[in-house]
Amino acid sequence: MKYIAYCCLLIALVVLLLGVACAPKAPPAPVIDDLGRSVNIKSTPQRIISLSPSNTEVLFALGLGDKVVGVTEFCNYPEEAKAKPKIGGFSTVDIEKVVALEPDLIVASQIHEEEVIPALERMGLTVIGLNPKTLADVLHDITLVGNIAGKDKEASELVKNLEDRIKAVTIRLAVFSGGPNVLYLYWHDPLWTSGSGTLADEIISKAAGFNIAHDLNGHKTIDLETVIYRNPQVIIVTFGHGEGGDLAYQYVLNEPRLKVIEAVMKGRVYQIDADIIQRGGPRIVEALEQVAKFTHPEAFVEEE
Repeated sequence: MKYIAYCCLLIALVVLLLGVACAPKAPPAPVIDDLGRSVNIKSTPQRIISLSPSNTEVLFALGLGDKVVGVTEFCNYPEEAKAKPKIGGFSTVDIEKVVALEPDLIVASQIHEEEVIPALERMGLTVIGLNPKTLADVLHDITLVGNIAGKDKEASELVKNLEDRIKAVTIRLAVFSGGPNVLYLYWHDPLWTSGSGTLADEIISKAAGFNIAHDLNGHKTIDLETVIYRNPQVIIVTFGHGEGGDLAYQYVLNEPRLKVIEAVMKGRVYQIDADIIQRGGPRIVEALEQVAKFTHPEAFVEEE
């Protein structure tokens, strides 16, 4: 009798398991991208195209380089990205090339929102848009891409590492009640800077400095008279803008009218790679570490 009961229980269990296995799968929950769009991800992507350098850096940092089948002409990091097929420039995406590569996921940016994304979606392609404006946004996007691409573990580890590095900088600088006035420049003719709502502005703040252009919103020009009046104690200039090289840096050092500025007089004019401070990817934390050494070199003396 016990044997018969056992057999009946076993049969019932098998039937239950078969029923679960054969039941139709629930459709995947849509993800919300940085553009506020609801996107259905049908399956784990195997062929990914990046439409911006920052997105490319995120994908490779998550170990998805082997699945990246297309990038822009400006995707120069990591080195392996340079060998990937090109689909045009950052703002000049070649739709035909994208379609020909048969991607099952395209990672776009805000600049593609009005024209490129709708054009790709009309062709049945899956597109998510990233638009990080803060360090927290960068970490969120890493988690989002990791979740979509089946790299949750890698994303979690990467985010933890970046959070630890950010925390290490803030702890080191916590003893400073105030910081130097900072001018951030990424071009000189005219003078282009970054105000509130930008990654550069947040980095300066987290590095215990005060951005003299904080009252501006976004990326704006600033006139020379205003710079002289606000008298920055630290000037940070980017390099690496195509053939521009270090022209902006040389301008700051050699412009006669800037000789009266404290940063110039005291030799506190620094250079930083434009790619690491202007791209919303994992290397943004490296930018924070560098800027912290510019604003408070006394806090890093033991590392020299």
